[in-house]
Amino acid sequence: MNDSYITGGDITVVRSVEELVYESALNIPLAGIDRHKGAVFASGYEYPGRYSRWDIAFLNPPLQIICHGRQFKIDALNDRGKRLMNILAGPLSVNPHLQGIEISEAGIQGSIIPMPAYFPEEERSKQPSFFSIIRTIIELFGSEADPHLGLYGAFGYDLVFQFEPIRLRHERPTLNKDVHLFMPDELIIVDHRKEVAQRRRYDFVYNGYDTRWLERGGEVTEIKRGTSGEIQGDHGPGEYAGKVRRVQDGCRRGDFFEVVPSQFFYTGYPGTPGDLFNVIREVNPSPYEFLINLGDEQLVGSSPEMFVRVDGDFVETCPISGTIARGRDAMEDAEQIRILLNSVKDESELTMVTDVDRNDKSRICKPGTVQVVGRRLIETYSRLFHTVDHVTGTLRDDCDCLDAFLSHMWAVTLTGAPKRAAMQCIEDLENSPREWYGGAIGFISFNGNLNTGITIRTIHLKDGVAKVRVGATLLVDSDPDEEEKETRTKAAAFLDAILGKRPPARIPFAPPRPKGKPPRLLFVDHQDSFVHTLANYVRQTGAYVTTLRAGFPIEILDKENWDMVFLSPGPGHPADFGVADLVKACVARKLSVFGVCLGLQGMVEAFGGKLSLLNYPMHGKPSIITNSQLGIFEGFPKTFKAGRYHSLYVETGGLPSCLERIAVSDDNVVMGVAHTDLPVAAVQFHPESILTLQDDLGLKLITNVVHSLCSNRSQVQGSEVQGSPQTSEPVNAYKI
Repeated sequence: MNDSYITGGDITVVRSVEELVYESALNIPLAGIDRHKGAVFASGYEYPGRYSRWDIAFLNPPLQIICHGRQFKIDALNDRGKRLMNILAGPLSVNPHLQGIEISEAGIQGSIIPMPAYFPEEERSKQPSFFSIIRTIIELFGSEADPHLGLYGAFGYDLVFQFEPIRLRHERPTLNKDVHLFMPDELIIVDHRKEVAQRRRYDFVYNGYDTRWLERGGEVTEIKRGTSGEIQGDHGPGEYAGKVRRVQDGCRRGDFFEVVPSQFFYTGYPGTPGDLFNVIREVNPSPYEFLINLGDEQLVGSSPEMFVRVDGDFVETCPISGTIARGRDAMEDAEQIRILLNSVKDESELTMVTDVDRNDKSRICKPGTVQVVGRRLIETYSRLFHTVDHVTGTLRDDCDCLDAFLSHMWAVTLTGAPKRAAMQCIEDLENSPREWYGGAIGFISFNGNLNTGITIRTIHLKDGVAKVRVGATLLVDSDPDEEEKETRTKAAAFLDAILGKRPPARIPFAPPRPKGKPPRLLFVDHQDSFVHTLANYVRQTGAYVTTLRAGFPIEILDKENWDMVFLSPGPGHPADFGVADLVKACVARKLSVFGVCLGLQGMVEAFGGKLSLLNYPMHGKPSIITNSQLGIFEGFPKTFKAGRYHSLYVETGGLPSCLERIAVSDDNVVMGVAHTDLPVAAVQFHPESILTLQDDLGLKLITNVVHSLCSNRSQVQGSEVQGSPQTSEPVNAYKI
């Protein structure tokens, strides 16, 4: 498809759209990104109302814009860029915020005039800055006809000092860049929701200058590769913790209420940026994944945090504060989330962050439109959980996406608050300039929209060295050692990617298979809703299982050569299902018996014990269980967490003498019994509950039951057992 439109600067944009194969579209830019300037932006993360999965990429852009301090240059990167330079030269040369303009066919350079000493704070984002250049370019190329044409790249941390100057302590090498943006004229766009992909090409016609029929290309950049080595850092052990204490002193004085200082880690990297990008996307999918080849350096990252996003007059941010490591499985994850949400310190962090973010928006949004639409939401990443707020607003009529960008510089989650005081503290405490860390990556569309992520979880590649910088939000009640540990936790996935490591996969417990003929189990269903999960556990041990509803003819016990009868949980009272009578029948036939919950209660009654009613039911509630670590609990830790579903219970004093207590809850309720002589045992808790999933202990218990009780049944069959239900003096034919 080919069409054209006219921009606000009277430029004719000729656009062609070509459909690509969805599955392989991104391979086109990925194949060349290591050797050509360009970028790949992607999202491997979905969250309803915030993030969807998309990719946008380009190679060999015709223009680049670079800024250091208040000096800037715009370079033509090919013949097409030289034509565009002719279009830009006139408007930029008369921009009142620029001075010392030098124009050539290959580029434009100059400086930005100083910010005036006084002005209304409502107009701070309108003062002379790098964005004065961007405003001119948007005025020239602006149009609502296309959402993708625009400026793409990276904004460095020091850019904020054009908006909010502070006293600088560190030297800033002239080679360090505060901004590096590209204006691409060919884009690969992938929509993963619709599973479609396009190549969009743009040509420009203006006042006799025409880019049509000119080649799209650019020079080849050679990547400097390093040598693998040990990870090093700019902080020694305990040094970051010492800075935490200094921040706490400042908090106590009232200098600020939070600061986010950082440290960095580095090592040689022998691979390519593309290799690193693929690994990072695999191990740490995030809403802002990117590989930006700036020529002499590359940025490879996977950021979880939006900086600012603008769509029309709608502006939004999603500040993150509050972090905890993920668990080994879903149950540990749930516990970690509970700890995070219950953390007063993490809640305070996010509260302060969001209050500052609301202030940033209030500078440029219509009164009454700034809203918190999501509070302490959990976002899940490969190794971490974060708590996130979602804040929105409506831009004033005299403000645009650039005002929104400037007003939020930089995110309070990367600086602290009050921002100016926090940034001064960062400058005084950190060991070197931040460079790209804490800034933003993304794009400014010529239709007035903007989508940017914060430059965190980012590897900076330069001269064969890979560098990762990380920070933590510090408050007066921070734990210095924990904060230092948190920075290393945040960096771990990226340090592993540099070293070529993969996170270890959790190996689930696999029950050992029985030797010889698999045991046959009769599973008695007491009309419970957990029967099939329990039976599934039993089958995982290699046993054959037949499930029958309670009330079957007792002769069935004689028709098959059962190795065990398994008594399920169930509602009501054991007498409702004749559990005690069935236990007696099994013992009379020298069958092994195991029961869960109602099964335990019926077993206790069969041997003459008594049941009582709990003061308050334990339905779907966890308890800490202390156990004997013998018999069916062999290999268990001394204590573990398990799920309970019962109202009836056996008091310790209510056990018959032939049943031993082998497990007890933290509220002193019997949780496990075993017969002193017979292959008979039971537990009150539910081994199949998700509350008993930790370390696969529920499945391990069932494995122990099948292997120990079934194997010991043969010992009972070969002897004359004189103990029976309600017999007060059992013999020692069997011992669990």
